[in-house]
Amino acid sequence: MTIDTATGLEAPAELSSERVRDIFSSIARKYERFNAISSFGAYKLWLAGMMRQAPIEEHHDVLDIAGGTGDVTFTVARTKHPRHIQCTDLVPEMLDVARMHVDEGDGAGVPIDFEVVDAQDIPYADESYDVITMAYGIRNMPDRPRALAEMFRVLRPGGSLVCLEFSTPPNGAWRALYHFYLRHLIPFWGGLITGDKDGFVYLARSIKAFPDQEGLAALMCEAGFTDVTWKNYTGGIAAVHVAKKPE
Repeated sequence: MTIDTATGLEAPAELSSERVRDIFSSIARKYERFNAISSFGAYKLWLAGMMRQAPIEEHHDVLDIAGGTGDVTFTVARTKHPRHIQCTDLVPEMLDVARMHVDEGDGAGVPIDFEVVDAQDIPYADESYDVITMAYGIRNMPDRPRALAEMFRVLRPGGSLVCLEFSTPPNGAWRALYHFYLRHLIPFWGGLITGDKDGFVYLARSIKAFPDQEGLAALMCEAGFTDVTWKNYTGGIAAVHVAKKPE
């Protein structure tokens, strides 16, 4: 079943996929500034936490799904120095910004390639990668079981999926504050920085409609992953899930 990622209700996949392309193609060059301002810099701490949990070694081939402007790709390159990173995204304009960062030296000498890829139909061979990274990507995919199944397929036995995503604060006070932030401040900052307030209304709704930590872990298990764990950051606003493909 495919869903409308803004509501979680059943809907044609094209509804969400086309909306994501439209939103992110228009804000690509301002997306990084939005992340920095809207998270009050916390997104850097979340990325650092993601790297602490990512079992990436220097001989590994890494696939970055929904890589966007390259935040995760370049963080992996700087901190882990793998053999190769394949950075992919649904939106070409986001990858154009990432390529600019490579030209500025952000690749840290690691071989990096870029390709437009729909994670629900990954065009790579079975068992091609040691680790898959993904930040804020699965939430925007209308067929999440299919996407996770595709990631499972292209991972080598014993490989890991490391996923950073917005989540559900377990504390009631944090949760109430977070929902206020999503409803009011995300659209405000998005409109102010990018001029696309409506796009950020969608992003806020997609975060609120997304499964909680246990729900995402269950989806990973249903796709065949084992040893699924997660760690909460900033009161549970963001969480890093790590899932393993059996050897």
